Amino acid sequence: MPNVPSFAELIADCHRSAVHLEMRDAYGVEDEADDFAAWKRGEPSVWAGPEWLDLVRRTVGRGVAMRRARVVSQPVTEYIRYEHAGTGLNVEAGESVRWLPRRLASDLALPGNDYWLFDDRLVRFGHFTGDGASAGHELNHEPAVIKLCASAFEAVWERGTPHEEFTV
Repeated sequence: MPNVPSFAELIADCHRSAVHLEMRDAYGVEDEADDFAAWKRGEPSVWAGPEWLDLVRRTVGRGVAMRRARVVSQPVTEYIRYEHAGTGLNVEAGESVRWLPRRLASDLALPGNDYWLFDDRLVRFGHFTGDGASAGHELNHEPAVIKLCASAFEAVWERGTPHEEFTV
């Protein structure tokens, strides 16, 4: 999608909070393929990568609360086991992460796409193909969309289990 700033630019302009809602059971993002394959061979998961972890540390260090909530099917997919195995690194870097089994989200109004919400003022939707490859991003400033995304995230967050307590 044209004219969408990079994530690094968006987070640099963020001052209070950045929340991320993930709702897919598998992603096929190209830059994770090698790490996913290594994890399947028994190597430790580092799916977040050092660049991401540094970004989280810097962002949290300047006072921005970073939270991630994942809605997942159970039993979880191999990909979710991979994400779960590496999420401790995110938590160590300062990101708070919670997991919600999909069956506990049936009565929640959730947007149709994963998203980041920055300072309750801007939403960046992530679009994916059927096989989980990135299909670009879209920004939205509309108050009704921001309200939906903020309330959806908080509803998932409230019901979610902290990463440290969630088992796959």
